[in-house]
Amino acid sequence: MAERTVKPRGELLIDEPMSRHTTWRVGGAAKRFYRPADSADLVGFLRQLPPEEPVLWLGLGSNLLVRDGGFNGTVIATQGRLEALVQVGAREIRAESGVACAKVARFAARSGLCGVEFLAGIPGTMGGALAMNSGAFGSEIWDYVTRVETIDRSGTVRERQPGDFEIGYRRVRGVEGEWFLSCHLRLKVGDVAAAQRHIRELLERRTASQPTGMPSCGSVFRNPEGDYAARLIEAAGLKGLRLGGACVSEKHANFILNEGGASAADIEGLMERVRVEVERSSGIRLEHEVRVVGEAEL
Repeated sequence: MAERTVKPRGELLIDEPMSRHTTWRVGGAAKRFYRPADSADLVGFLRQLPPEEPVLWLGLGSNLLVRDGGFNGTVIATQGRLEALVQVGAREIRAESGVACAKVARFAARSGLCGVEFLAGIPGTMGGALAMNSGAFGSEIWDYVTRVETIDRSGTVRERQPGDFEIGYRRVRGVEGEWFLSCHLRLKVGDVAAAQRHIRELLERRTASQPTGMPSCGSVFRNPEGDYAARLIEAAGLKGLRLGGACVSEKHANFILNEGGASAADIEGLMERVRVEVERSSGIRLEHEVRVVGEAEL
């Protein structure tokens, strides 16, 4: 008997401009853009996708550059949809992939659980944080993960342990074709007021050192071992370097800003020029943290 087709309950948009959904405010249209109603709806939606269909998972749209020609596939947008966040037992919390990192930090602090205050300064969702081992101020998310749920192209949900992944600095390698649905974080019991004060202090440090009023993606390049990308970029004299509407921040050299009217091509071209100039001046070839997807506009 043929499997019964179930109509998805989420929101499906066609030819949706990705400039509306990335923190750089650039990017061409996605062929399909889907907001699942919940995890069960996502399972059904994935089961009905053609197996050859390219899929891109999207959280807050930070750390992502969609080229001007757009994405010829389906974007699955989790922000505002997969947002379950609960305390499990005395020391654990469970967060779905669409929950903003900052919300997890505040929830843990209010619950008297400490360790992930640094998430308050990460402009993304938990799905993205898990996928790249996001970190700040000397801490990384996978230091606290006890288990995760993943989903694959067929809609199959699995529970996996940290040992199932290769985890490094801004890098996580797991089973090809699986994406993160949720995670469990094991934290330390602490003082609510102290945790909330720590969050305020970290956010003040972020505001003082990073450009927060202009469209950007966060840090562009990974820090090379024993050094900092921002220091190398500044030492190469590249602060303020421009290409079209894109500019290397004067405040923090590892940020590229859209100062108005920048194209994805401007940003990608500026990223490459920075990499070339830093390698010429220091001998170090920077690797970008940013995920670049889509087609260059013809």
